[in-house]
Amino acid sequence: MTYRPVSGMDLARFAGIPTFMRLPHVPADDPRRAEVDIGLIGMPWDGGTSNRPGARHGPRSLRDASTMVREMNRATGQVPYDHAAIADLGDAPMSPVDQDEALDALAATVATATGQGIRPLSVGGDHLCTLAMLRGLARAGAPTPGLVLLDSHTDLYPPYFGGRTLTHGNPFRQAAAEGLIDPHRSTMIGMRGTAYDTEDFDHAADLGIEIVTTDAMLDRGLAATAALARDRMDGGPAYLSFDIDFIDPAFAPGTGTPEVGGPTSNEALRITRALHGVDLIGADLVEVSPPFDTGGITAWLGASVLFELLCLMVPRS
Repeated sequence: MTYRPVSGMDLARFAGIPTFMRLPHVPADDPRRAEVDIGLIGMPWDGGTSNRPGARHGPRSLRDASTMVREMNRATGQVPYDHAAIADLGDAPMSPVDQDEALDALAATVATATGQGIRPLSVGGDHLCTLAMLRGLARAGAPTPGLVLLDSHTDLYPPYFGGRTLTHGNPFRQAAAEGLIDPHRSTMIGMRGTAYDTEDFDHAADLGIEIVTTDAMLDRGLAATAALARDRMDGGPAYLSFDIDFIDPAFAPGTGTPEVGGPTSNEALRITRALHGVDLIGADLVEVSPPFDTGGITAWLGASVLFELLCLMVPRS
């Protein structure tokens, strides 16, 4: 069996059972797991959302939209399926009503896949899912990665209301506290919009995380910004998290916390491609919220970003 998408030349793109990129579905008990290099995992959970929910429906929406993705990356000439066995591993069994159970189930799913030699590429779900992804990698003994974050928010705030309950506003604060990321090799790109205060930027400075705002990214240039993040990684392992609200809501309206003034879809794809050469042990795309989408444009853009992330995880030649 080959781990390649079903071609639209053989089966209409609106036909068949949708999987990520029309790839084979290889569940946990399938012996083909031993052959898989990169596994796509759905994270259908948005219990950490602080305002507008709906990202729990992101994985299903992205599976459907990704049936439009073809084999070749026209911009780079890559055909990722020539270099790796890639499969849809299904969804993590995340409880919609219990945060601890949900995050632990995702961490266990990622740990199992990583222990089988599979690099995870996951689709959310809200951004708190990334914390469980990082926990799963650590549980499997993966090296501590530097973080590249493409997002309009730092997600470094303390828990809301003075409590302990985590939200999608603080996964990276918690990840740093748990030693799941290396702050001194981490870069956050795309921050913009209004803020409560400077708490998150101050905390980033204390940790050693580099922040590049949207304005600074556009002034510096996309390639130079990507080079900064790559240089800070210093050749070590990396994790890339892409929040769809990194992109201006004119292009990606289907998200819970949109921020105007962001990059175009073309700029988002270009800076993602420019990160090639970073040694990714895992990656994710989060915060696509279908209830707020318009004509499926956010889902289609998300599927396109997902393909670019996949291409980052395999060689270009």
